[in-house]
Amino acid sequence: MLGLLIVLAFVVTALCASWIAPYDPVATSWSAVRKAPAAAHLLGTDELGRDVLSRVIWGARASLMAGLVSVCISMLLGVPIGLLAGYVGGWTDGVISRLTDAMLAVPFLILAIALAAFLGPSLSNAMVAIGVSATPVFIRLTRAQVLTVKVEDYVEAARAVGNPHWRIALRHVLPNVLPPLIVQATLAIAAAVIAEASLSFLGLGQQPPAPSWGSMLNTAKNYVDNAPWMAIWPGLSIFLLVLSFNLLGDGLRDALDPRHK
Repeated sequence: MLGLLIVLAFVVTALCASWIAPYDPVATSWSAVRKAPAAAHLLGTDELGRDVLSRVIWGARASLMAGLVSVCISMLLGVPIGLLAGYVGGWTDGVISRLTDAMLAVPFLILAIALAAFLGPSLSNAMVAIGVSATPVFIRLTRAQVLTVKVEDYVEAARAVGNPHWRIALRHVLPNVLPPLIVQATLAIAAAVIAEASLSFLGLGQQPPAPSWGSMLNTAKNYVDNAPWMAIWPGLSIFLLVLSFNLLGDGLRDALDPRHK
């Protein structure tokens, strides 16, 4: 529940950023360069005099969008392919499994960096790169769940009364493999948030002057000694959002899996 509350707080902050942020996140002020936290700027300012609080608030929108959109891409690609591999079996399963193993052999973040560099630096391309890189996990999980479910008695009964294969797969198999996929999606959002911050840190994600927690950390690394607040707040935001999604995923696993009750 704590994780859920923190996630909801970030979602509300991202949706209401234009009303909550006290300043324009890209507005510069040469008279307020690297000012320490004070009444005028509660979290201080950065190297261009921009308000750190406003940029952190607007950066939540980029991180949440990257997490949600990339996981949706992963599920839209991975779940149908995994369902096909698990239900059909045979050489279809063999080909899909070998291709999935080949993609899983490459570390997730390395593959995302390579795809983002190939597509070009932007937030939309970063979301596509993260979504494609996370797809093999959903393919493998969906396939494993389908292999377990398709031999259940109710599936055999549906097959015995003459239901076509597509109806059995979509009506009887898919709904019963969704709970673990929902849990995995929640955990994958946390990984996607870290991946987006990493890509932005490397210059492959959200492009300046648009605010992003990763790009804020990239800039802040040059001023850690004399302006540590530039790094503390975006780093703390990433930590809290990722932790809350992991806590939420663990809670959903306990709630949706009867074996954990």
